[in-house]
Amino acid sequence: MLRWIHKVLALFVILPLMALVISGSMLSVMPAWDRAGAIAPDRISVAVLAGRVANVHPGIAELKRLPSGKVVAFFSGSDGPAASVVNPSSGAPVSDYVRSRFERWITNLHRSFLLGDSGRMVAGAVALAMLVLTLSGLQMTARRMGGWRHVLGRARGDGVQRIHTDLGRLAALGLLLSTLTASYLSLTTFGLIPDGASQAPAFPSVTSGGPALPIEQIAALRAIDLSQLRELTFPNPANPSDLFHLITAAGEGYIEPLKGQILAWQDHSIARQIYETIYMLHTGQGLWWLGLLLGVSALGVPVLGLTGLGMWWSRRRAHAPITDNTSAGQADTVILVGSEGGSTWGFARTLHAALTSNGHRVHTAAMDGLLRSYPSARRMFLLTATYGDGAAPGTAGTFLKRLDEIERPPSFPVAVLGFGDRQFPQFCKFSRDVAAALASKGWASLMPLETIDRQSAQEFARWGEALSEVLDERLMLSHVPDRPRTHTLTLTERLDYGAEVQAPTSVLRFALPGRGVFAHLTGRGWPRFAAGDLIAVLPPDCDLPRYYSLASSTGDGFIEICVRKHAGGLCSGFLHGLQPGDSIEAFVKANPAFRPARGRKPVILIGAGTGIGPLAGFIRANAARRPMHLYFGGRDPASDFLYGCEIAGWLDDKRLSSLATVFSRVKDGGYVQDRLRKDADRLRALIADGAQIMVCGGRDMAAGVMEAIADVLAPAGLTPLALKVQGRFVEDVY
Repeated sequence: MLRWIHKVLALFVILPLMALVISGSMLSVMPAWDRAGAIAPDRISVAVLAGRVANVHPGIAELKRLPSGKVVAFFSGSDGPAASVVNPSSGAPVSDYVRSRFERWITNLHRSFLLGDSGRMVAGAVALAMLVLTLSGLQMTARRMGGWRHVLGRARGDGVQRIHTDLGRLAALGLLLSTLTASYLSLTTFGLIPDGASQAPAFPSVTSGGPALPIEQIAALRAIDLSQLRELTFPNPANPSDLFHLITAAGEGYIEPLKGQILAWQDHSIARQIYETIYMLHTGQGLWWLGLLLGVSALGVPVLGLTGLGMWWSRRRAHAPITDNTSAGQADTVILVGSEGGSTWGFARTLHAALTSNGHRVHTAAMDGLLRSYPSARRMFLLTATYGDGAAPGTAGTFLKRLDEIERPPSFPVAVLGFGDRQFPQFCKFSRDVAAALASKGWASLMPLETIDRQSAQEFARWGEALSEVLDERLMLSHVPDRPRTHTLTLTERLDYGAEVQAPTSVLRFALPGRGVFAHLTGRGWPRFAAGDLIAVLPPDCDLPRYYSLASSTGDGFIEICVRKHAGGLCSGFLHGLQPGDSIEAFVKANPAFRPARGRKPVILIGAGTGIGPLAGFIRANAARRPMHLYFGGRDPASDFLYGCEIAGWLDDKRLSSLATVFSRVKDGGYVQDRLRKDADRLRALIADGAQIMVCGGRDMAAGVMEAIADVLAPAGLTPLALKVQGRFVEDVY
């Protein structure tokens, strides 16, 4: 629902919103422009200023101090009424005071779309819509990032999605301030909120006559500093009983010219003070730097609109109808899809095509399209992603409600396949909720719940093999996702380990491609990256990328990975066959959830085998000498102690605080989880000090580490899950 509101509202107000933000951005420059031309005198009183100006312009009628600091004199000139910007130090004119026709036109466009009061109502409604768009956008960002705790973390996704998220977060504060203040000003315009403007004191009924004092001697004006002046209206020379009308930052009142006394005074009401503050915050009048910041934030809205349109188009393409889709009433197999960004639809298409090629009649639709019955169905598959920290994805928002309305379970079984990211504490939570809801309703299970981490085509293929056994038919699920633009990387160095223990492993270092400004503007440059991000490598004659964790960051000036050679491994065999000068095709994929948390709290790094790669990258980048403690497991220190020489150097220069190793192929050897249990007291002390645990390695190793950490934490009343929720236990498991 939230996404639907955000999308529909954006499409509905996009054109008037563009007019508002562009005109507002142009107006935001005016306060800074005026401020640059203002003359700031030494502290002088309003009396001194008025006397200086009156000497130069005997026909002075009014003085006004603008929020920029400029002082404007309105007077009767030889050709009629005139206005000049004056120098407060001398009273002499600096320039004529004339608002350009263009400025007046832009202001009118911004306030009312050039349509008077009806336009003001539309402008107010558009401002309110922008407020809703900003708040809903922030809420969706928080969901996507895994909760409000992570809302400022590195954005997930690629291309326009990341631009949309990053720019939205940068502009959010300015847009919130602009839209909130605009909504308030709109309400005051139509009297729905008081602005305090009608609370001026009544004109005194009795005044004294006689010759007026020189302006410089009027005590009430001498007591007011120029910085407090808003307006000073001079008495009409033709009316002996007329008075000075003074408006300051504190209030307004009337001053008699004869004795220079205040005859009536009214402090500004709270409503007036609030109005002036909000007007200043909205326009930047009086805070020129804020005006520029608001203008820059507003300029982000057209980009947000374009990137949002690009995201909508990408989802529309991903959700395009399947051409060979069988009707729901005739299908023997039903596939329902819960997708957020569109990638889950790609997996559904692969499954749909494979089942269709085997002679099945397949109906594929969104999970929100769940029907009460499928007369010919013999099985159902639910392929669903999880949105952010456990919410339903865009095409499954009403699924659980629809499911609850079906009283009797169908005769056919159902299989649930979840898609998510293990870095989220609520990994595949929605798919688990769906499986639990199906079980509670008594729906039969075709297969146990399975999950796919980070859209892994390999895990999907393995699930397909299990499905083949269940269906008793050969089913090939070779999913080839749309891939980003690849770059050619040239190998410059390699270090080989592990041959003696039948675990050949290589550290491969590639030259960093050019990152010129033009390349980035055209979307062709190699993006910034950090240790823990993923590099996708495409073996020759293969469109299915293999992912490896990066052991380096952009600042290192190279791209480095650790690769173990697997028997029959297409990509690992290809990489191990590379020699310096050879090249590969690859692209980078962000993995922002696998990062050391910000701050100075200790970090416990746990890895085995090639899992040390990103951990080594974290240590290498630890220029601040934050406490980092490494636990590493291998087979034999003589053959596969990866990064052994570098680790010794990092210990010497304090990038690494401590090292604990364990090797399985030596006398009295063991595994890294064994060493964790041995160091239980030390680990508990580090965790009590706020330490973050980071685990990288194979799935079996990670499971063993999880059990060991659970044992270590138990005396302290903690669990790994509790630390995960706090962002203090993160894994990169393969």
